[in-house]
Amino acid sequence: MASPSHRHRHRRAPRTRRRTALVSAVVMAAAVLVVSLVVALRPGPEADTVQAKDAPVAATGVSASPTASKPEPKPKPKRSTAAASPTASPTAKKPATTPSKRPSPETAPEPARQAAAASGSAPLAGRIKPGVTYDGVATHYDAADGDGACSFGPSPDLMIAAMNTTDYETSKACGAYLLVRATNGASVTVRITNECPAPCAPGQLDLSKQAFAKLAALSAGEIKITWSLLSPSTSDTISIRYKTGSTRYWCGIQAIGHRNPLARLEVGTGSGWRQLTRTEYNYFLSPDGTGCGGPLRLTDIYGEQLTVEGIAVRPDAVQATRVQFGRH
Repeated sequence: MASPSHRHRHRRAPRTRRRTALVSAVVMAAAVLVVSLVVALRPGPEADTVQAKDAPVAATGVSASPTASKPEPKPKPKRSTAAASPTASPTAKKPATTPSKRPSPETAPEPARQAAAASGSAPLAGRIKPGVTYDGVATHYDAADGDGACSFGPSPDLMIAAMNTTDYETSKACGAYLLVRATNGASVTVRITNECPAPCAPGQLDLSKQAFAKLAALSAGEIKITWSLLSPSTSDTISIRYKTGSTRYWCGIQAIGHRNPLARLEVGTGSGWRQLTRTEYNYFLSPDGTGCGGPLRLTDIYGEQLTVEGIAVRPDAVQATRVQFGRH
């Protein structure tokens, strides 16, 4: 039989081992806590990643070229060096020119301008804008009776001109009044009734002999000029003409004698207005007959609208109206 003291030591031994194990566990937990705090407080790899991403952006901004967004200089318009022949056929409706590739209206440069910006009062203006002075050259041709590509017919006077193809702009220049000035101080007012194909350059006008003679001797052939759009004083009213072959099922319509360049011609459809397509020969076409013989609405480049009614489909007849655009 074991002695009491031996039994006592036998019972205390487990408590000592448990106490030792508990102390060890506490020490280990403390060590883990310290290690966790060190790891948590240390800068992580994400911070390095963000810094690496930010660095190239800053570098790009610094090294960007200051001239990268500078616009290309606008090319100056080409000048024609060939004067119109003073012996052109008196029956020719277009100026005689040397065959050459016609400049594309989409890519051809605009005429040189002396004014910095165009007037904002003509929202429907095309290349030719009020308040702008254009540089160019003038040549001359035998205008005969004054008829030309604009299909106006014989002109009541021969103070007229042919516009280069680029600024003719699919007949949008037809009927425009221009003040033309030579470098010697002489000036003349002309109306656009014709088109001058290549080699006429943007900004160039081919004047009738009568108009050119107001600026210089015909022997000069070609002179430097400036020109600008006019809205002249006039007591005349606008006239309407239906094209040859027009009926109620197909028609071409033309406005004649408008003070300001015409921007749009529309026909009434009963449910509103329909804009007609403009041709190079200065008629507005209704290929399916819509609006032929009905009310018309004319709009100039300044946005003024005039309504005309009572114009019958009478091909080739010039029918007067009682309206005219306002002066600007």
